[in-house]
Amino acid sequence: MTLAKRENNPTYRYWVLVGMVLIAGFSQGMLLPVLAVMLETAGVSSSANGLNAAALYIGIILIAPFIEKPVRKYGYKPVIITGLILVTISLMLFPVWQAFWFWFILRMIVGIADNLIHFSTQVWISATSTKEKRGRQLSIYGLAFGLGFGIGPMMTRLLDFNEFLPFMIASGSSLIAWGFIIFLRNEWPSQDFQTAKQLNTFARYKEVLKLAWFALLPGFCYGYLEASLHGNYPVYAMRMGMDIHFVTVFLLPSFVFGSLITQLPLGILSDKVGRSRVLRWLLFFGFVLFLSMTAVEHIPWLLWTIFTISGMLLGSLFSLGIAYLADLLPASLLPTGNVMIGVLFAVGSMIGPTVGGWLIGVVDQGAIYFSISGMLLLMVILGFVFEKTTNRQGQLVKKNQAVS
Repeated sequence: MTLAKRENNPTYRYWVLVGMVLIAGFSQGMLLPVLAVMLETAGVSSSANGLNAAALYIGIILIAPFIEKPVRKYGYKPVIITGLILVTISLMLFPVWQAFWFWFILRMIVGIADNLIHFSTQVWISATSTKEKRGRQLSIYGLAFGLGFGIGPMMTRLLDFNEFLPFMIASGSSLIAWGFIIFLRNEWPSQDFQTAKQLNTFARYKEVLKLAWFALLPGFCYGYLEASLHGNYPVYAMRMGMDIHFVTVFLLPSFVFGSLITQLPLGILSDKVGRSRVLRWLLFFGFVLFLSMTAVEHIPWLLWTIFTISGMLLGSLFSLGIAYLADLLPASLLPTGNVMIGVLFAVGSMIGPTVGGWLIGVVDQGAIYFSISGMLLLMVILGFVFEKTTNRQGQLVKKNQAVS
């Protein structure tokens, strides 16, 4: 295939963009446990460790309102390349100076860069996919991120050989990705692509909350869960005397890979029996499983089994939340809802490691399980509250229609 044909080929473009998100997921999945282990080894407190982990998600939130304008002005490709350059440079700088606030700033930059990559690639794929293929292509896109995020924690094993190795591999991957995307022809969003300014009015936020506040919470829940596991669990494991290689190479990836197995089946199930019911049951069983881990953490094979099952149940929370949002909202409010669920994911990702780190310092044994199971139980309760209030509102509407 000639260079001109290759850069215009939709299949080539699609798989290059999928590769982008795979690498973005890998960098996020690698940074959380690797830096958590390095900070714990340096004697940093668990709460400060959790705060440092939150910096990545602060970066995601900070850049969110400003991404659309450069994409509309310069196109997708320059924004993705900018993100790749920022990620590559930041990853190279991490081991150079091991200072808490230096790492905090670098994590923020990685969060900004990852969001540049995510936003541009997701919109590019959505805008160029046919309606018949869009769902399948975006699901593969999501699986690629999960795969990258699952491989990332395995890099902690390389710290025994050289602290530079995980960062060199991650930055090298970004350079390889840059080599592929440089050959793509730049494109711009279509003129009917609504601006963030039009979407993010107070009235629209208020209406989304009124109609679908519970559908936003799985995004928060998944962010809390994912960041707690990758940011807090390595610290907790080291304090409990667990094998850190077992945790980072087998335990944490088992949650991510478990989620990849059940993404499609759970989506089909939710189509048949209802999104709300599936979400509430998944949250409840997740609560039971994480609470049970307090009794089995000294049995590696059993802990691994429960982690895998937990991933199979809870790994689809984010995608099910987006689907439930689409069930509840009119088409005109869907963009606003997606913006809100993305922001709540980042907020949950910041709160999770902070609460978990604090509990590790206060409660010690079982702290990480209590943090996650407590959050899941709260989500179950809120799910039933939403179901009751929604049913009551529906009955009132029917009653008023009957009277009129």
